[in-house]
Amino acid sequence: MPAQPIFETTRGQIVESVHYGSIAVVDSNGKLIASYGDPQTVAFLRSSAKPFQVLPFVERGGVEHFGFTQKELSLSCASHEGSDMHVQAVIALQKKIGIEENNLMCGSHLPGDVDELKRLIIGNIHPRTNHNNCSGKHTAMLAHAKMRGLPLENYLSLDHPVQKDIFDTFSEMCRIPLNEIQLGTDGCSAPNFAIPLYNAALGMARYCDPHELSEARAAACSKVTAAMCAFPEMVSGFGEFDEQLMKVGGGKIVCKRGAEGYQIVGLKPGVLGAGLPGIGITLKVADGDASRMDDELHFSNRVRPAVILEILRQLGALSPEQMQALASFGPEKSISNHRGIVTGKSYPVFKL
Repeated sequence: MPAQPIFETTRGQIVESVHYGSIAVVDSNGKLIASYGDPQTVAFLRSSAKPFQVLPFVERGGVEHFGFTQKELSLSCASHEGSDMHVQAVIALQKKIGIEENNLMCGSHLPGDVDELKRLIIGNIHPRTNHNNCSGKHTAMLAHAKMRGLPLENYLSLDHPVQKDIFDTFSEMCRIPLNEIQLGTDGCSAPNFAIPLYNAALGMARYCDPHELSEARAAACSKVTAAMCAFPEMVSGFGEFDEQLMKVGGGKIVCKRGAEGYQIVGLKPGVLGAGLPGIGITLKVADGDASRMDDELHFSNRVRPAVILEILRQLGALSPEQMQALASFGPEKSISNHRGIVTGKSYPVFKL
């Protein structure tokens, strides 16, 4: 079944816009417990891949080797806003590793953080590479290469051992053969991968419930998820949906947004009931949830947060109090114009 209507907006009594999408909900044992649209839709994870991309570095002992703090490990999974908090944390991490900002091959773009953007504009300052929302991920990739004595200048090449390690780990976590993973280049120039929503959800479920994994990999999974939940503001920014959901989730919900309408969420064992396994959730909005300024930055809060909250509501993963704490993101919201007049509403339209 192709992508199906997933979210609507109205103006007056008329449905003005309809977004289509697909959802997969999979437990850590591989059971597809719910879906909508086509759970076999092949889509690029984009930045939702970041927890997987840092995993082999952590598994090989990178956290201990360089003394990464939980905050720095969380930053390694980030699509951050380029705030002063984020940039200073990246700079400190690079000094700890012994690399330079000019080693990063992610390019630069204007920060999403309003205060930092204002500072650059007033000072006529060009954004630096560390403002890139993927600078934490690239710093961790370089740390991986440096730890193993590998070349730094080509760390993004498909045949570089760091990228091969990432592909192998991702393949194993998502239980998909390497030759079935579609490859592309991300907005930050790093390799990115496209697989069925089902497999990505399975990978996230196993990440949050690593009972079948080796001791070293299970420990690495736990370190990454604990860091993301402890410092969710480093993953995105204060007030962003990912940060707020992980904060409200109290260490039991892990999430990572991606460009072009992708979102991945993991639920720790027991969230859906005592004794039940961990869960992975993947969402792909077919039109890319397209209210963005560029390839990776300024994500729309229109479709993905509301749909994810509705998925969690239907699954029974959030209490009424948690739903209320996240109500500014949906699932249903009034739409107001610039004078504060309510002109319509937006709401999910799917049933798992």
